[in-house]
Amino acid sequence: MNEPSTNHDDPFAPHRAALAVLDDRGVVIAWNRRAQEMLGYPVSAVLGRPAFQVLVDPRDLPAAREAAASCRRTDGWFGMLKVRHRDGRLVELGLRAQALARDDQVCEWLLAGALAVDVLEWQRDRALLDGLYRRCPIGLVVHTPDLRVLRVNRAIERFSGIPTADFRGLPTGYLLLPDDARKAVDRVRQVLETGKPLIYSEQFVRLERDPTRERVAMVSSFPMKDASGRILGVAEMIEDITERHRAQRRLALLDQAGSRIGTTLDVAETARELAEVMVPHLADHASVDLLQPVTRGEELARAVAGPVVRVGASGVGAQQPSPPHPHGEPVEFAFDTPQARCLAEGRPVLEPVLPPDSFSAGDRQGADAPDLGVHSLIVVPLAARGLVLGVLTLWRSSRPDPFEADDLTLAQELASRAAVAIDNARRFTQQQQTAFTLQSSLLPRAVPDQSAVEVALRYLPASGAPGLGGDWFDVIPLSGARVALVVGDVVGRGIHAAATMGRLRTAVHTLASLDLEPDEVLSRLDDLVNLLSAEHEAAGERPVGEQVVGATCLYTVYDPVSGRCSVARAGHPPPVVTAPDGQVAPLDLPAGPPLGLGGLPFEAREIELAEGSLLCLYTNGVIGERHIDADISLARLCAALTRPADALEQTCQSVVDSLVSSRPSDDVALLIARTRMLPPDDVASWHLPAEPASAARARALTSAKLTEWGLEHLAFTTELIASELVTNVYRYAGGPATLRLIRERCLVCEVSDTSHTSPHLRRARTTDEGGRGLFLVAQMAERWGTRYTREGKTVWTEQPLTGTFT
Repeated sequence: MNEPSTNHDDPFAPHRAALAVLDDRGVVIAWNRRAQEMLGYPVSAVLGRPAFQVLVDPRDLPAAREAAASCRRTDGWFGMLKVRHRDGRLVELGLRAQALARDDQVCEWLLAGALAVDVLEWQRDRALLDGLYRRCPIGLVVHTPDLRVLRVNRAIERFSGIPTADFRGLPTGYLLLPDDARKAVDRVRQVLETGKPLIYSEQFVRLERDPTRERVAMVSSFPMKDASGRILGVAEMIEDITERHRAQRRLALLDQAGSRIGTTLDVAETARELAEVMVPHLADHASVDLLQPVTRGEELARAVAGPVVRVGASGVGAQQPSPPHPHGEPVEFAFDTPQARCLAEGRPVLEPVLPPDSFSAGDRQGADAPDLGVHSLIVVPLAARGLVLGVLTLWRSSRPDPFEADDLTLAQELASRAAVAIDNARRFTQQQQTAFTLQSSLLPRAVPDQSAVEVALRYLPASGAPGLGGDWFDVIPLSGARVALVVGDVVGRGIHAAATMGRLRTAVHTLASLDLEPDEVLSRLDDLVNLLSAEHEAAGERPVGEQVVGATCLYTVYDPVSGRCSVARAGHPPPVVTAPDGQVAPLDLPAGPPLGLGGLPFEAREIELAEGSLLCLYTNGVIGERHIDADISLARLCAALTRPADALEQTCQSVVDSLVSSRPSDDVALLIARTRMLPPDDVASWHLPAEPASAARARALTSAKLTEWGLEHLAFTTELIASELVTNVYRYAGGPATLRLIRERCLVCEVSDTSHTSPHLRRARTTDEGGRGLFLVAQMAERWGTRYTREGKTVWTEQPLTGTFT
């Protein structure tokens, strides 16, 4: 059997080939052993016989004659022919014919044959080897065991610019910079020592002839061994993947930018994120300079140019581009800088190679390049929605290769994405500022002057939630030296919540001026919230899955004369009361339904507070942190209120520090009041019978008390007020009257009776004998009004202590 050989040596070598010699007539005159083994003919069977007669099948004679004719014309021939085996089968051989010259001018022909499969395999091997060294685009380097180059292919020649013949004997890594050469030598040495290949290892390389350009090579190294396993050297396949690597790096940077830029709606934070993404993947140093209005969240005009503020900077190592000013104050770019041109024209600037002195301190104002050997620059406008918001500046110093057009394209793409995020943050800032302005205008700007309580307030907006909350608080002076303390929380967030809060706060002020009881105030507020909800539903403003309008509220009235406090709540957390001895507890108070449910009653509770007690009102933001149980938060709130004698501002801040995080998830409204009591000497009260003489007695009592208080200058007006009010009781109420004078920040004169009839101010005609009493009272008093209780009503007046009647 003639099987294909597994030996990849030349199949026409003398020890492997079937050899025969033909004379000029084609008669076989020589036949070797390999020919006998391959075709089955012994020497005696072929010598002296024509080759065409013995070896060629009649059907193949035309091809054989054509081969012979070609051989005679060119003195040689190579090709494939089918030759007849002794057993009759055809064997396809690769044949090589060559003329043999003899001294006697006789022409003979040497035929060398091998199985066609072996010839074809040998030809493929030769073609492959030739391709590797001559046509393969991937570099091939063969190293000797003593770490010298034995041979390289044409790809290495094109890559290095050195002819292949000149490489022989050069040290391994000869073309590379020293640091890169050491890595190449270490890799070859490792393969020599271990005998194991290193596949697909990436190496950053720089050539001695072009040290400024960094390349990336994919290297596969494997040992070359002889039949005994002895290592003869190391072969390396080297592929230049610089462009592929850069493309992958750009795609990775784009992907990274998508997840790292614009994580917040904060202009400065977004700018910092952009600068940090750029370093070190694209640049060694990066800075983001925004127009001043952008940093303030203001609207930009078309084609605006002006001062910029550096809000983001990043650099390799510890060195970064310095801000334009130590305090980040706005500065102008010098007109001849790339940044100024980019900002004015809205077009990017690429300067691959910078002159050494192009960024000296005298050339620019504010945004100097880092003094770190900068050699290449990109400036890209940050433009969104047709407006230029600022510029992104990129520098290279440590990386030797300059910026290229592809780098500029990538920088523009990243800047474009970041600009949209920055503009979104700017718009959000603008909306937040508008909303905060609205909210701050709706909240009390200062604690009104009153004598009933000392007050400390805190309002902290949520930092982790979008939009504004509807939390509010209020301190409302009431008649009779009393004060109303209010805390509320509107459901939801945003402008609607803030606007609803403003409407409710206004309503509370209006209801407080009527001197209604706390439970009655909440009932009226409930009606208002239901009305607002109906209006929103009719306008189609109901948010999906949310209540249209809803709120909670806590309303408290404290009287410093009696020390009594009346409290009612509508779904709001209960107040916390601290006694002067430090005993703290939440007030046991019916919860009541939240405002907006409608149809359910509210209950008030009246308690007595000693002077110096603390009354703490708050919203859910104080005790409602999601990661802390509400009962634990309430206990911590009580613990922070155990020192009622401490300064109230200090106590208020202690509560905030103990319970509120640095970035609260909900708005925080906190009101802490320390109760006061009016001295008994500043209050005087008398019961007067329902008789005509009571008016004169009221005048006498009033005059005497004002003289005692040193308020003689108010005696005339106060006597007249007291007399008129007592007379009205006698005439219209039909019962006894109570006259009370209170000296505090003003002089209060009150007359109470058991009637619920409302007094009316009217203008009397010239012919009327009466009807002028309340008109006179209104003219002489600074303020006057009527409040109703379960026992009757009280008409009250207030006069400034320093005023006089003229």
